[in-house]
Amino acid sequence: MSLLELKGITASYGPTQALFGVDLALEQGEVCALMGRNGMGKSSTIKVICRMLKHDGGSLHFDGRDIAALPSFRAAQAGLGLVPEGRRCFAPLTVHENLIAAARPGDWDEARVVDLFPRLGERRDQAAGSLSGGEQQMLAIGRALMTNPKLLLLDEATEGLAPVVRQEIWAAVAQLKRDSGLALLVVDKSLAELRRIADHAVILERGRSVWSGPMPALNAPVADKFLGV
Repeated sequence: MSLLELKGITASYGPTQALFGVDLALEQGEVCALMGRNGMGKSSTIKVICRMLKHDGGSLHFDGRDIAALPSFRAAQAGLGLVPEGRRCFAPLTVHENLIAAARPGDWDEARVVDLFPRLGERRDQAAGSLSGGEQQMLAIGRALMTNPKLLLLDEATEGLAPVVRQEIWAAVAQLKRDSGLALLVVDKSLAELRRIADHAVILERGRSVWSGPMPALNAPVADKFLGV
């Protein structure tokens, strides 16, 4: 059984339907790239998985259980770790306080997070709101890891960052794949970087899964058809 499995997921924001049939499966230790042009339902899918948006059709299973009825905090406790779009660090709190705010027992502790992102150790007592955008992104990833998840979801983790910082984030994601055994669901627009780390991809168009397969099969014609401007 897959660690995460979505079948025929539909979801709406009030009267406006956003998802019309999303299918996705992810095994333990795999990296899946969730792709698509802007507004095609990627973030809505993440919200459904994390129970911040209720689905009204289809099935959703995580770690062998139906999680449709779980509130978002129970989904997090079940092992879903979210790095949200826009980072959403607790600005008045220090780096240390952000990291321990939702920490749960497990392999990931502050020392291991600082080993992944040494800059967070240097900024340990600094307010999160005073960090650079890249440092806040590192903090958001570290905070999610401190919950000791089974699945880490990264929603546009490199968006708006300087190229050198983006490379630091991608290097950390590659290290997570190599060393942690975590499953990763990554939403990003950088096809070149996703090719280096993802095992397979799911592409959404207008709220539907329109292509899925191993990353080597995501060739230029497929990318031009579903991801091109």
